[in-house]
Amino acid sequence: MAPTATIVLPTQRRPAYLQVALASIIPQARAAGVPVLVVDDGPSPETRAVAIAHGARYVAHDIPGGLNAARNTAIDSTGSDLLIFVDDDVAVHDGWLAALLDAAAQLPDDVGVLTGPIVPVFEDHALRMCGREGAPITFLDHGPDDVDAPYAWGANMAVRRSAITRAGRFDASRPLYGDEAEWQDAFKAAGGRIRYIAAAGLDHRRAGDDSRLRSLSTAAYLRGRASRRHDVFKARAPTLRGELRVLAGCAAHTLRFRCANGIVMAAHSLGRVRETWDPTPPTATAGVDDFLSGVSGTVGGLRGRGRRVRDRAADMRTLPARTAARRHAAANHTRARVLVLGVERPGSLMPAALDELHRSAHELTIATGPGDPGLGKFANLNAQLAGHDLQRADWLLVLDDDVTLPRGFLDVLVDQASAAGLKLAQPAHRHHSHASWPVTRRHGAGVRRTTFVEIGPVTLFHRDTFASLLPFPAQLQMGWGLDAHWAALARGNGWPIGVVDAVPIGHTVAPAGAGYSREAALAEARAFLAHRPYLRRDEVRTLDGVR
Repeated sequence: MAPTATIVLPTQRRPAYLQVALASIIPQARAAGVPVLVVDDGPSPETRAVAIAHGARYVAHDIPGGLNAARNTAIDSTGSDLLIFVDDDVAVHDGWLAALLDAAAQLPDDVGVLTGPIVPVFEDHALRMCGREGAPITFLDHGPDDVDAPYAWGANMAVRRSAITRAGRFDASRPLYGDEAEWQDAFKAAGGRIRYIAAAGLDHRRAGDDSRLRSLSTAAYLRGRASRRHDVFKARAPTLRGELRVLAGCAAHTLRFRCANGIVMAAHSLGRVRETWDPTPPTATAGVDDFLSGVSGTVGGLRGRGRRVRDRAADMRTLPARTAARRHAAANHTRARVLVLGVERPGSLMPAALDELHRSAHELTIATGPGDPGLGKFANLNAQLAGHDLQRADWLLVLDDDVTLPRGFLDVLVDQASAAGLKLAQPAHRHHSHASWPVTRRHGAGVRRTTFVEIGPVTLFHRDTFASLLPFPAQLQMGWGLDAHWAALARGNGWPIGVVDAVPIGHTVAPAGAGYSREAALAEARAFLAHRPYLRRDEVRTLDGVR
């Protein structure tokens, strides 16, 4: 029996391209009785108008979510057996849809992905290309016969629903490069096959200014950066020397063959080189995993050096205010009882941090230690808690073992948090510090009320929070999402929380998540937050500066 099918076009603010794509697709779709779905990752009234004019069904995201999010929306918006994904900048060939439907009806179910020729077409501004390299946009040609293929590119990719059941949904957190390929890797690992259907061809178009050399090179540069990030993510990135060798080869190709494509390839390679010495991971997809910040807080390369310079300038600019904060802490000192917890690893920065804490005038109880390697962070913190009477503590300080603390840290932190009435507080991060949330980086030299405080690397808890937040959830190994839950509890309980800028810390040994699987941390967070309130990314902000 022929499978039911839906043609899906993810798009974002390209109504002119969409117009051409739908004009080529709709006649074939109507002849076969196949519905067409436009998923607007925007939205935009122009896109909606084009979709409706062609009789396509229109679904829009409130905020952009990326290609994989659009694909998942299509999965949820239709019950068809076969989802036929195409880009918005294509024009399908005669017989394209019939070839895909016939193949889907005849091939066994383990052939879960179908594709066909993707022919690059430049409609304006013809470029001189020597033909020794592939086109500067996505293309696919496995010849005149149907054959198994290693991958299907999203410009021309039909997917059985049974394949989605087998491999799972598309990972909407993945950006360009890796968006559809990683899903296909999972599908093939589960025993699935991908089939190239020679009669199911389409044109992949570039028109107007998009086909100019400058536009193609700019797009190639951005793809180069993205491809390098993907290679790093997959632990297969070449060295800087290797990247430079490729860049030199592209330049030589351009000069030797007077080939415009060499310039585009060089731009792609230059993007990879730039990403090598100045890594700037892309923002996480908006609306996906909204308990995370959506940006990378990793510092390094030339960007990291610039942040160090920025810190030195900020240190000089805020020196009078920070000095005043230390004097205020000394003059208005009320001796508090502070319990300090932290899991310490060999060779860590914990000894230096404890030396700084011991300079405090407060009454300290230090309960840090190596912990049980068989337990997660929070189970070990609970074990440290169990040996102490929380009724005797005014504050609890949880400290990671990889942070650098400024002079006078604890006295100023407690004084500023007390003066602002904060029940949960954290020190600000220096500019040169691994910190994913922009709200937590230093802003001046005072204290700010915020809607959010991190779970680490340093968190200060007032005794009023102990009954609600302690003991820690022992089932959590990595703890991602816990701070978003705490923020929701703080809002529900009316607790003021905030960031103390007067004592910015450095967290530079390793980024968050460097020692464990990001996928495992995300899965843990999603399960933990599934039935708990939490503060979402768009709710994280500074409310006011107290002083």
